[in-house]
Amino acid sequence: MVRAPARRPKPAVEPSAPLNSHTLPETFRLRAGNFNLLVLRLLDPRPDAVLPALGDQFRRAPGFLRFAPIVIGLSDLVAAPEEVDFRGLVEGLHALEIVPIGTSGGSPQMRQAATAAGLPPLRAAGGKETEVEAALAAALPAPQEAPPPAPPPAPVAAPAATRPALVVTDPVRAGQRIYAEGSDLVVTATVNPGGEVIADGHVHVYGALRGRAIAGARNDAEARIFALNFDPELIAIAGFYAVREGLGEAPIGRPTQVRLEGEEMRFGPLG
Repeated sequence: MVRAPARRPKPAVEPSAPLNSHTLPETFRLRAGNFNLLVLRLLDPRPDAVLPALGDQFRRAPGFLRFAPIVIGLSDLVAAPEEVDFRGLVEGLHALEIVPIGTSGGSPQMRQAATAAGLPPLRAAGGKETEVEAALAAALPAPQEAPPPAPPPAPVAAPAATRPALVVTDPVRAGQRIYAEGSDLVVTATVNPGGEVIADGHVHVYGALRGRAIAGARNDAEARIFALNFDPELIAIAGFYAVREGLGEAPIGRPTQVRLEGEEMRFGPLG
């Protein structure tokens, strides 16, 4: 009697077989994105000097800063890496309900010290790669060389595409947020306290501005804020902001336009 040799059961999927992406449901997608983030530019390395001043700003505009993601700017900091208590700074920001997500600028040693405290270096869109990213790129296999692409055709000048202004005719209520993406925002009614109007371009309020107004949301420093009755809780242009108590000699209650000059707010009459 001859017996056939026993065979091992064939696995459901051959080890060398390529993974069929259609056999499993898609669970995630990775996409690059641009986000407007506040940058906390450190001028003093001591958390006990920075946090109380920041807490005072937080109390003036809690709705603007609460749970806000913040980048720690290191370019203006004149200090040795060991002089900066990054862990204490992170803990203090969390206590203020502010969320630090990383750092920008600074020396390699400063970035290394921040990374050890959970603050990785971030790179602005279009900026130069950091040492961390360069090291990561070096660890990856080099892509195969491809033939040089054909030279692109000469660019033809064309007018920039813009969206028409977003016009809002109803009052902006407390807790309501209106955003004009890629355009100006025109409000023909009142922006009540607790309401927020945001535009990538200019913000026009043909009524009382008593809430928050943010112009140039995508870092357009040429954007302006116009209001017939200027009495805001907070205003911001291209990331620079001021709360009600910090408006100084602004013409409260009168027709006003606000522009940015360097890093300073400038106020002038309408008309």
